[in-house]
Amino acid sequence: MISFNPLWETMKKKGISTYTLRVKWGFSPGTLTQLKNNRHVSTHTINTLCNLLDCDVEDVLCQIRDKK
Repeated sequence: MISFNPLWETMKKKGISTYTLRVKWGFSPGTLTQLKNNRHVSTHTINTLCNLLDCDVEDVLCQIRDKK
């Protein structure tokens, strides 16, 4: 499973809110819902987040291995 928990920590450290993502940078409410629920988002979205937050992919997402 892909988790976006690192994104929320990175945003908190940088003082950026979901409001800022929506209003200043044009993220749709649907994309934010996808991120909040650890659902599929495009690599374009991940790349945009990394560029806007000036961070690496590891600061946006992590993989949690599925139990066998």
